[in-house]
Amino acid sequence: MNIRENWRIVMLVVLVVLSGVALFVPTGSGGTVAEGNATNGTDGQVASSGGLTNLQYGLELSGGTRLRAQLVGLTAEEVSITANDTQSVRRSVADELGVQGINVNIRQTTRNSGTIEVFAESVTSKEFATALGTAGLDVSTDQIRDGVTDETLDTAERVLTDRINAGGLTGGGASVVRSAAGENFVVVEVPNANRSEVLDLIGSPGRVEVVAEYPESAANGTTEYQNQTVLTGEDFTGISPARQGEEGRPPYVQVTLTEEAAPRYSEVMVDNGFTSQGIGNCRWRQNPDDPGWCLYTVVDGDITYAASMGNDLAPLIESGEFLNDRTFILQTGNFSQAQTLKINLESGALPTTLDIQSELYLAPSLAQSFKPLALLTGLAAWLVVSGVVFYRYREARVAIPMLVTAATEVFILLGFAATIGLALDLSHIAGLIAVIGTGVDDLIIIADEILQQGKVATGRVFQNRFRKAFWVIGAAAATTIIAMSPLAVLSLGDLQGFAIVTIVGVLIGVLVTRPAYGDVLRNLLISEE
Repeated sequence: MNIRENWRIVMLVVLVVLSGVALFVPTGSGGTVAEGNATNGTDGQVASSGGLTNLQYGLELSGGTRLRAQLVGLTAEEVSITANDTQSVRRSVADELGVQGINVNIRQTTRNSGTIEVFAESVTSKEFATALGTAGLDVSTDQIRDGVTDETLDTAERVLTDRINAGGLTGGGASVVRSAAGENFVVVEVPNANRSEVLDLIGSPGRVEVVAEYPESAANGTTEYQNQTVLTGEDFTGISPARQGEEGRPPYVQVTLTEEAAPRYSEVMVDNGFTSQGIGNCRWRQNPDDPGWCLYTVVDGDITYAASMGNDLAPLIESGEFLNDRTFILQTGNFSQAQTLKINLESGALPTTLDIQSELYLAPSLAQSFKPLALLTGLAAWLVVSGVVFYRYREARVAIPMLVTAATEVFILLGFAATIGLALDLSHIAGLIAVIGTGVDDLIIIADEILQQGKVATGRVFQNRFRKAFWVIGAAAATTIIAMSPLAVLSLGDLQGFAIVTIVGVLIGVLVTRPAYGDVLRNLLISEE
């Protein structure tokens, strides 16, 4: 075989070999996550290992839980506000609505305007507009919409994905989906996990704080207690695994403070007596009305543990040595709380709560049964096409290369899926079947154009006929790609996966397999002549 004349066949063989390597050579990575829309083009499809091959399977072929939710919040857009007014407006709005300051988010969009979000389910648009007016801002209800900003959605997507993977439910992920009506949703998919397991990880914002409570003498001689948030989730780094307490101590998570947070924390501890009379002096459980000097570990507003300043840590803070190490422990009531605390610290807090709109749990045993059915469907499609092709031509030299080429195209697509970690679902299987149909259709166009105009005496004659046929299939491929592009770009669930597989299949066919089939047909016909 002349390689120069048959380089398309050589390219096809190379792609088949590479696809075989991608499919069958062990990589040692097991199940992975095809995150967001970057690689798989679907709603955060999750992946689990395919066993004999390196193929990944999504929720519909592996089983698990899918939750579709909206982020709770209201957004006021194009509000006239400057950076200098941000803090005062946040406090005023939070006080007027009766929410925590962390539930009011202000983001500058231009120098003199910004977007204000409030994360509270009970707040109405009218109440939000009134609170903004109290803060000195002229905002009408027309400027307020349900939902949150794109930046908040992106943060939620990242936090949820990190939280799922940090929680040991590997292979899960989250993505942002926009409906045709313009609504934004967060879709969470986790294989081999039930609803309760998923909700335990993502059901709450996971805001972690360390709150200091300490006595302070009032002007009239009485003692009043002060509460001060001294650390938040952003102040922690170097999160260690959750540990069972030794020698009767409660479970804990060892953490390291950032360089910015450590001096601030030390100053509060020294100035308010925690490193002196507050050592070992927290009586919160025995006497909540007179708790002494307590450091509370607070998650989503609930106290999970109250601790005293320890004998070992206090001297380090007093001497300043703590600023060099910046490490201490956060204690919890039980080991489960310690594990949750670690996950929340590692992944960060959700900006707001999730309003679950729909949920799906697919038993792994049921999902596993879809795999042989999907394979059987694809094989049946190929066999039916084979029968039609043999009936049409009644010549093995034309039909067999055509069917082998169609099968090769699917094999290359599967290799592509294994290479990028695409999690196969039923929508992708439908795309593969569509590729078989359109691919054989194009091969029939090539064969008809070449065979129905008489004998092929020379390579020039073959090339002229092939060029005419290729213009037809090229135009058809362009039409298919243009038609499928909106579905591939928009987050429309399973339609997106179907569109992407179809587009990639059409491109592989036009660029590789169709030209290679032409070379095979040319060699067969010219050698016969």
